[in-house]
Amino acid sequence: MTQVPAVPYTLEQDEDGFWCARARIRPGVGARGRGADPDSAVADLQEALAGLVEGSGPPR
Repeated sequence: MTQVPAVPYTLEQDEDGFWCARARIRPGVGARGRGADPDSAVADLQEALAGLVEGSGPPR
């Protein structure tokens, strides 16, 4: 069974009304997601993190 590490993230609404989610998996390595609502932003962030982990390894 594969364990998926929990990655803390921030979620905020920008001045244009879009939601932005940001996470950092190690110093200098992070990802962003954006969407029309909080769920969309987090889903976008999850996709970005999956690609990031694939390329640079899991969080430490």
